[in-house]
Amino acid sequence: MAKFKTRDGTAIRYKELGEGRPVILIHGWPLSGDSWDPVMMALADNGMRAIAYDRRGFGRSDHAASGYDYDTFSDDLADLIAHLGLGDNIGLAGFSMGGGEIARYMSRHGGKGVSAAALVSSVVPYMLKTDDNPDGVPEETLQEMTKGMKDDFRAFFTDFFKDFYGVGGPGTQVSDEERHWAWMTTMQSAQYATLKSAAAFGFTDFRPDLPHFKVPTLVIHGTEDKTVPIDATGRQVAEKVPSATLIEYEDEPHAVFATVTDRLSGDLVDFFSKN
Repeated sequence: MAKFKTRDGTAIRYKELGEGRPVILIHGWPLSGDSWDPVMMALADNGMRAIAYDRRGFGRSDHAASGYDYDTFSDDLADLIAHLGLGDNIGLAGFSMGGGEIARYMSRHGGKGVSAAALVSSVVPYMLKTDDNPDGVPEETLQEMTKGMKDDFRAFFTDFFKDFYGVGGPGTQVSDEERHWAWMTTMQSAQYATLKSAAAFGFTDFRPDLPHFKVPTLVIHGTEDKTVPIDATGRQVAEKVPSATLIEYEDEPHAVFATVTDRLSGDLVDFFSKN
């Protein structure tokens, strides 16, 4: 199991598959880089070097005591890129809160080395409902999530993953075993990391980061996403980033990496093959 140390000494676990143009895959909350496995195989089969890592506090990375903010998350990404000695022509793909790392990397680190980016079910540009972001998630909902995690961390995620995977909705259904994997993976995370990261993606405003997207940007979002509403996120990026292209997955929920794995893999292979 490969690891590298970030600038603050946190050990981050990562893995690679294939050779060629590097594409770094950033996972969503509260999972790990393993959620990208099928996409990694598809990228590798199509001549690319797929790289995925576990965010600090999650999966098999260190459960650091601090650093659960997007400046630090983007620094961790920059440190991985430096550790691997990647130069230009890097592709980035971020699922859910992973889109925030991309947005902050583009602004804080000038998008160094990146030639294309994909935001999948991403929290960018702003999750929170405000007067100027009326389609966002109400603060009360985020507070209820926090309370649920504090009251019974394990029970909370049993219910959470029903919306996450669109159980009973109009989109593609997944197996009980897939949801059990997600629950088990979440139990590998530090509870404090999960809580701090939820606050980070729920309350961080990425709208100031959007002008820094100067590269071709693919936005993929399910129209029935109850976890990260498309109107406040994917459609906003498509409207405000000139280089962005939006693909809407009709009737699909948040977890498109599992509900429509082949379609997502195909769209990402096509995008990174051309950009």
